[in-house]
Amino acid sequence: MFCPVLQQAAAMVDRCDGLILSGGDDPIMETWARPTHPNAVKVDPARQSFDLAVYHAACERGIPVLGICLGMQIMGLEAGGDLDQHLSDSLKTASEHAGGRMHEVSGSLGAGEVHSRHHQALRTAGTFDIVATAHDGLIEAISDPTADFLIGVQWHPERSSEGPMGSELFERLVAAATRHQAAVEGFPHAAS
Repeated sequence: MFCPVLQQAAAMVDRCDGLILSGGDDPIMETWARPTHPNAVKVDPARQSFDLAVYHAACERGIPVLGICLGMQIMGLEAGGDLDQHLSDSLKTASEHAGGRMHEVSGSLGAGEVHSRHHQALRTAGTFDIVATAHDGLIEAISDPTADFLIGVQWHPERSSEGPMGSELFERLVAAATRHQAAVEGFPHAAS
């Protein structure tokens, strides 16, 4: 498939100090040599290709990344993780994670109530650390321990409350982007 904007992905990332991989429909699993579940609502293939291209470009440049929902799933899959493509097939509490329900998550990332709207989730995190889970053990957040800020969350922080699971995630991304920009410009003592 020809996608003109895909050719500009790296140049676009070069203009960024931080990146958000947003939520969306379900990943096309054939990209990771697995069949896509029949109940999946596949993301547009051009969008998936673009998200992968900008994600790789950001990682190559050390640019901070926050992955939300689909964004986290892409990050985890790229790190060698596995995706449960239809939670209701394997998780009795699957409905607690769908339809905009609020539920608690906790871990080294923090704790709080989050807005959840998904029917898929990472089963394993690959090379990422698991930094938050729900009460039923569902992986809710991942982080790359070797990066300054490379975090994925399964919930929607833009719809969650203030605090570490909501607005503070965006504040942390902005702080990491500021550090990245200062380092690129040669000011290593920028505020953390």
